[in-house]
Amino acid sequence: MSATTLSNDYKERIMPELTKEFNYTSPMQVPRLEKIVINQGLGAATQDKKIIETALNELTAITGQKAVPTLSRKDIAAFKLRKKMPIGAMVTLRRDKMYEFLERLIRVALPRIRDFKGINAKLDGRGNYTLGINEQIIFPEINIDNVPKLQGMNITFVTSANTDEEGFALLKKFGLPFKHEN
Repeated sequence: MSATTLSNDYKERIMPELTKEFNYTSPMQVPRLEKIVINQGLGAATQDKKIIETALNELTAITGQKAVPTLSRKDIAAFKLRKKMPIGAMVTLRRDKMYEFLERLIRVALPRIRDFKGINAKLDGRGNYTLGINEQIIFPEINIDNVPKLQGMNITFVTSANTDEEGFALLKKFGLPFKHEN
């Protein structure tokens, strides 16, 4: 499998820029994107089993990697939930698939959001960033006619950065369209 343009861009442009910006002495200090985790919580799946199948198929189509169901950890009678019941779907992307997904997200999916003005610039305190998406139909792999229900998803970018400032700089250089702080 060939390396994507974003992984080449990271090695040739982003690493030297970050090294200069943060005065790193070793290439191993430069933060890198370790993985992207796409997660879909499907509470309504307790009533309808087809929701899980649909979500797994959609996430597999979007990412190009097989999605796995997430299971409940305990019984909650108020939600009609039993232990080990499927209540979500997730995919963890690494290496080439991760870069391919990031490129499609930045160049194709995010610009398809209505009234898009950028994404929030709030990281988690350890250099990681989670992006919430309201509709799965922003991805071109999803056929709108076959979507029974609009589902949201969380996309978490896990970096090796030690601080939010380093993680933000890394993601900004990859091209994530953060909102401008005024």
